[in-house]
Amino acid sequence: MPLIAIVVAALAIGFEQVIQWKYGPLGIIAFVLLTVGIKAKNVKLSGLGAGLLVLLLAQSG
Repeated sequence: MPLIAIVVAALAIGFEQVIQWKYGPLGIIAFVLLTVGIKAKNVKLSGLGAGLLVLLLAQSG
């Protein structure tokens, strides 16, 4: 069980670093909003974070 937790944490940190590298501070803010919204079961926060990530992805593509 601890090995799975370590792997999941490493993947989350890696994903966060990629977002920060590619999309800058706004990408990190969007990712944090999405994560906090999901953890707190707050639809408004998670929707705002997801919307920001979609806008950033659409803008770069």
